[in-house]
Amino acid sequence: MIDFLEWAGSLSGLLGAFLLATHTRVSRYGWLAFLAANLAMIGFAFGIGRYGLLVQQLGFMATSLLGIHRAGFALPFARSRG
Repeated sequence: MIDFLEWAGSLSGLLGAFLLATHTRVSRYGWLAFLAANLAMIGFAFGIGRYGLLVQQLGFMATSLLGIHRAGFALPFARSRG
């Protein structure tokens, strides 16, 4: 399972970076790929007991959630203003 999380996180992160770099109409889905990468890497870091990596991934997950929100995806915990 640890190997799966490591590879899933790595490949999802690369996919997210590629999608954002293309700067096309599908680029916003890069944030979802980053979120998947963050979740996988959080599981990986926890599984191998690397808490510095865990803290880093929690911070990156916050930026991914911000990107998802700014890309126009509805977040279940975000209120609309207006």
